[in-house]
Amino acid sequence: MTFHYLETADDPRVADYTRLTDVHLRKLREPEEGMYIAESSRVLRRALAAGHRPRSFFLAEKWLEDLDDVFRDFPDVPVYIGKAQLLEEITGFHLHRGAMAAMHRPAPVPLEELLAGAQRVAVLEDIVDHTNVGAIFRSAAALGVDAVLVSPRCGDPLYRRSVRVSMGTVFQVPWARLESWPGDLEQLKKQGFTLAAMELTDDAVDLDELAARKIPRLALVLGTEGAGMSAETLAAVDLAVKIPMRAGVDSLNVAAASAVAFWELRPRD
Repeated sequence: MTFHYLETADDPRVADYTRLTDVHLRKLREPEEGMYIAESSRVLRRALAAGHRPRSFFLAEKWLEDLDDVFRDFPDVPVYIGKAQLLEEITGFHLHRGAMAAMHRPAPVPLEELLAGAQRVAVLEDIVDHTNVGAIFRSAAALGVDAVLVSPRCGDPLYRRSVRVSMGTVFQVPWARLESWPGDLEQLKKQGFTLAAMELTDDAVDLDELAARKIPRLALVLGTEGAGMSAETLAAVDLAVKIPMRAGVDSLNVAAASAVAFWELRPRD
C-alpha cells in the first residue's frame, strides 16, 4: 500500500481535492476530467461496491484503521494522509465524515440499454439544486425507479453534494444525461413509455387516478425548482399529473413530490 503524508496544501498530487467548495469550478472540472469525489467512508464503500474505480484516497490519519480493508483491496492506489487543518486548507471545509476518494467517473450507459426492461423512469428537467438531485435519487432507489434521465442543464448526480445527500444511491440507479432537450423525450415514446409531467396545469389528472390506470411503462418528468416545467416539455409529454393538496398548499418541494409520486406510481401486479 502506498501511503503519502502531506506537508503542504499546494502538493500537486492532491489537485483532485482542491477548492471542493467552488461549485462552479467543480461542476465544469469533474466531468471534463472524468472524475468525481466520494465523500465519507460509507459513500466511498458504496462507490467501490458498485464497481467504480478509485484514483486516490484522502483522509486524516485517524481513519486509516477503519478503511484498512479497502486499502488492501487497492494496493496500487495512493493514500494521501494529512492533519485535519491541512486537509481543510486543501479542500475548503472541515472533513468530519471520514475518508474521501477521487473516483474515476464510469462510462455513460447508452439510452437504449438503460431503458431496456425498465418500467418506471424519472426524468429531471433542469433541476439545478444538487441537494434536490441527490434526494430524488435516494427516493428513486428506495421506491423502485429503474432509471433516471437528466436534461443537459440539470445538476450533476455525481457532484459531491448530490452523492452525499443520496447516501451513495446514485451508484445504484442507472442514469444518463440526455443531449437534446426536450427532443430526446421522443426516444422514450418510441420505447413504449407514457410521459407524465408533474405540473399544475388545468387538465392535470390526480396522482391516484394515474396510478389506477396501471400503465406498463411510465416516465415521470419533474421540472426545475421555481419556474416548473417548460412549455416545450409540456408540449412533448402525454399528460400532466398533480398531487392533490389540502389547506391551501399548492405544491411540494420537487424532491418531496418525487418521493410521493414514485411510491404511488410503482408497478403493481
